[in-house]
Amino acid sequence: MTRVAAIDCGTNSIRLLVADAHPDTGELVDLDRRMKIVRLGQGVDRTGRLASEALERTFAACREYAAAIKEHGAERIRFVATSASRDAENRDEFISGVLDILGVEPEVITGDQEAAYSFTGATKELGPVDGDSYLVVDIGGGSTEFVVGDDHVRAARSVDIGCVRLTERHLVRDGVISDPPTDTEIAAIRADIEAALDLAEETVPLREARTLVGLAGSVTTVAAIALGLPEYDSAAIHHSLIPYDQVQEIATRLLHATHAERAAIPVMHPGRVDVIGAGALVLLAIMERTGAQEVVVSEHDILDGIAWAAAAG
Repeated sequence: MTRVAAIDCGTNSIRLLVADAHPDTGELVDLDRRMKIVRLGQGVDRTGRLASEALERTFAACREYAAAIKEHGAERIRFVATSASRDAENRDEFISGVLDILGVEPEVITGDQEAAYSFTGATKELGPVDGDSYLVVDIGGGSTEFVVGDDHVRAARSVDIGCVRLTERHLVRDGVISDPPTDTEIAAIRADIEAALDLAEETVPLREARTLVGLAGSVTTVAAIALGLPEYDSAAIHHSLIPYDQVQEIATRLLHATHAERAAIPVMHPGRVDVIGAGALVLLAIMERTGAQEVVVSEHDILDGIAWAAAAG
């Protein structure tokens, strides 16, 4: 058994997992799992730089996580940074700040590495699929990863359609977000998604796998709404099966709702209120492209994959 700490810093959120990894059984026992919305990718699609206020929010979360890691006595720490910091001109400022706080240098990973971590985290406890394969989709803030594999990754591709990136690109004008989005704006988001799916399909056989596994906050929030939960409940959401018809209905409702209506949904994290519509539309478009009649929702994702990588040394 190895006690590890894994940090996943994405475009919208930064998450911590402290866990005991048992390689012989394939079991990861959570000691501390938490998330903060820091919007590190705020404006990066437009400016190419990480905003100073976004960096400070992220560093504040890192200081909180450093205290938790010390308290639990993790033997190994792995910090992985994804889409936003990959794209930024001033990513060195981000890297040095994290190093000062946590004592480890963040790995700014490629989209393919991100996909592999996501696949491991999502499927390790599901086990191998006899004669079939999984399509794992990780819908993040800045990008979405597509991975097809069975007991290992066979094809992967990362494309720049994430809930934050699509929202900022199409729904924000002069710092004001559309409330609710217009049909024209929704169509523009959809066109971006379809173009990205075409790109992903050049590398990944999206229609080949029988089992679609969906990861990350947009997917789990849609699942929580579909399940009618009075509050967010990870245990109820994990490995739930959400049919296509429900995803379609929820995505349509979210895209045409006002900010206040979305914020009033009991399971909605405040940091997802403005970006959930775009994230739900990405999931819907993937299901339509692949013909999937349902999605297996996993609370275990890239963060768990990072923890396994930390355990392996």
